[in-house]
Amino acid sequence: MSSYDLVVIGTGPGGYVCAIRAAQLGLKTAVVEKRAFGGTCLNIGCIPSKALLHASELFEEAGHGFEALGIKVGKPKLDLAAMMKFKDEGVDGNVKGVEYLLKKNKIDAHIGSGRIVAPGKVEVTGDAGTTTLETKAIVIATGSDVAPLRGVAIDETRIVSSTGALSLPKVPKKLLIVGAGVIGLELGSVWRRLGAEVEVVEFLDRIVPGIDLDVARQFQRILQKQGFAFRLSTKVTGIDTSGSRLKATVEPAAGGEAATIECDVALIAIGRVPYTDGLGLDAVGVARDDRGRVITDAHFATNVPGIYAIGDVIAGPMLAHKAEDEGVAVAEILAGKAGHVNYDVIPGVVYTMPELASVGKTEEELKAAGIAYNVGKFPFTANGRAKVNRQTDGFVKILADAKTDRVLGVHILGPDAGNMIAEAAVAMEFGASSEDIARTCHAHPTLTEAVKEAALAVEKRAIHM
Repeated sequence: MSSYDLVVIGTGPGGYVCAIRAAQLGLKTAVVEKRAFGGTCLNIGCIPSKALLHASELFEEAGHGFEALGIKVGKPKLDLAAMMKFKDEGVDGNVKGVEYLLKKNKIDAHIGSGRIVAPGKVEVTGDAGTTTLETKAIVIATGSDVAPLRGVAIDETRIVSSTGALSLPKVPKKLLIVGAGVIGLELGSVWRRLGAEVEVVEFLDRIVPGIDLDVARQFQRILQKQGFAFRLSTKVTGIDTSGSRLKATVEPAAGGEAATIECDVALIAIGRVPYTDGLGLDAVGVARDDRGRVITDAHFATNVPGIYAIGDVIAGPMLAHKAEDEGVAVAEILAGKAGHVNYDVIPGVVYTMPELASVGKTEEELKAAGIAYNVGKFPFTANGRAKVNRQTDGFVKILADAKTDRVLGVHILGPDAGNMIAEAAVAMEFGASSEDIARTCHAHPTLTEAVKEAALAVEKRAIHM
């Protein structure tokens, strides 16, 4: 029996980062992984999707944007197999990188399915048989799985989850996306650029739930201009797979007359659920809520002493960087330090073109909380760098407390928003006011000047509009 200070089950962004930080702090650490290092994010999530987003953006730019810049290359030809190879090579490099980091930090990796048989004991079953690990602490970091759609079976061929949508062998003529969240819109963007007709069905009356409504509405208009079709307040009640094409039955969310949408591929992207299958949580008494999430206290501890949980299996946004910060925090807590995560400053990004990035509160949340606020907005049409780059869709929006001017939320719809939101996150982490951002010198000409101008606009003193 191997003995450790910490055993982490799962090596996604939360798990492997937790293990590395624990090892840095002198804890004898092991990880348990049943598939591949890096979890969903590196293998069938964040990394491969960003590779395809990048490649498809360049494909579209070559086909539709180069000539206006004075670059004549002819119509580009898609080699989908080569594009998929490019994606797979990127995934492989990242997975090997995690393996290297685990070895560098002297973390033992046990390959197989992990099951908690008692507090302080993890049983690992793999190709080589079953091994029992003894440990002072266990961190559950097993992530999430695709949320199923009732009555619809995913075969990863014609009816696919995000996993299948990352590896389609050919571009579908018509792609139906069920769910207008981040995953559906990102993968829809990939296949639309590569030639698919894309239609999105969403149960709610809006896209990207949780995003500031003002931003979401403008985002939808941009996507429609790109070729997306949306059916909002609509539900999919079934998909007929008997013919050469799929036939999805849809009807109003509130009930009403049904209609049929024919498509070649249907992507089910209605969300994700915590993945805890086979962990033995019920047997050892680990409590979960009505959504299957492991219940933890402010220090990531479950109700069973010595068992902790982080990432997608607990409450909060299902984001890789949220899981990473929680992994660092729990490792530091176990080492006797003061680990902490500021949940008010966790950015979220939709990696479409343009990107959508957000941190902090939305207008809707501030109104619901009865907090008085001021708004500063600045469009990219008035930003010199955006204009010369022909990337003028979108705007920056800053929400600041009406009394203190403290920045409460920043929302960016525009080019490179995912990188620009970091400035806002740092400012908010330090409790900055909108005036602090407005008085910070920003290089010219850059897209980030739009952030400064939005901060100036909070007090109605933007310079370039």
